[in-house]
Amino acid sequence: MSSSSALHLSLMIGPVAPMPVPALMIDALEFVEVSHATGTTSAFQLRFKVTSQSALNTIFLVATGQNTTLGTPPLRVVLIVTLNGRPRPLFDGVVSQVEVQPGQSDQPGSISVTGEDLTRVMDLIDFSGVPMPMPIPARVALICAKYAAFGIVPLPIPELFPDVPIPVERIPAQQGTDLAYIQQLAEEVGHVFYIEPGEVPLTNVAYFGPEIKVGLPQPALNLDMDAHTNVESMNFSFDPTKGVLPVVLIQNPQTRVPIPIPIPDLNPLQPPLGALPAPIARLKMMKDTAKLNPMQAILKGLNEAKKSQDAVSASGSLDVLRYGRLLEARKLVGVRGAGIAYDGLYYVSRVTSTIKRGEFTQRFELTRNGLISLTPTVPA
Repeated sequence: MSSSSALHLSLMIGPVAPMPVPALMIDALEFVEVSHATGTTSAFQLRFKVTSQSALNTIFLVATGQNTTLGTPPLRVVLIVTLNGRPRPLFDGVVSQVEVQPGQSDQPGSISVTGEDLTRVMDLIDFSGVPMPMPIPARVALICAKYAAFGIVPLPIPELFPDVPIPVERIPAQQGTDLAYIQQLAEEVGHVFYIEPGEVPLTNVAYFGPEIKVGLPQPALNLDMDAHTNVESMNFSFDPTKGVLPVVLIQNPQTRVPIPIPIPDLNPLQPPLGALPAPIARLKMMKDTAKLNPMQAILKGLNEAKKSQDAVSASGSLDVLRYGRLLEARKLVGVRGAGIAYDGLYYVSRVTSTIKRGEFTQRFELTRNGLISLTPTVPA
């Protein structure tokens, strides 16, 4: 599927190791939407135009029938965008639902295929009770190794304040599915877990670690800059009530008296992006931390602190061909032309890509923890 000479979309479908689809599927494909965001599962939707005699009806009937059979791997979908001669994986996931809309009055119908990223294959079997007598990063790597056939490469980062269990006192055991257990571990130590396509098609990185808001920014989003403008629309908001200071309670083992400890948002991997931070609007007492040990309580406080400081947000849309590349979620991007209060670097929290014939647009959401840029310039 090509929208212009500079853009080409490739589609691969199949169980575990997908193959390029036949020409009839590419000809019938009329709409693609892919969403990547922090804190949630990435998703996709494909819409095909079909008639009652179309072979696509049979293809997807067989595919969805296999997905309901115990032990049969789900149908994998890989989308690859070639922009200006460079191929880039846009999405790698599995089908979760197929909807058919029959045609009426001699008009063609449609088949909508929706799905999620590869975390879905980690949420199919309950492995509760499996002992895990090793550090948390090793547990994550061991779990992800089961899914090497899907091209998943684990990237676990050790926690800031490790809590290593003593075998004679307790042996950790898995609770729930692989995905549920890893997400539980991430919540306990203040990490995030997600799977995203790697640089090479059919490879994926399973990242378990702190949310990183440092690194080389993507080219700037330009507003009201005449020929240099590369966004279609953009708006900003500032919420002064967003600032929250979490207070964890640590229990003294001798007196059983809880000791309150405020946890500021001081994370070297999430430095301030604005010179004027959000004011502390309220304190949040985290009473459930009293039953944890000090390391676990501090990690839980840091996890809460990082979520409560992004008072500045922005949203908008852009034309990918005009921007010249794909805007990627979970990375930094510069903004120019919005004024002194809102120019500067932002963290890309969500990107939704929409592809139609002759059109490739992206809707995006950005966040920042303060007004007024700390950097005099941003990459153009």
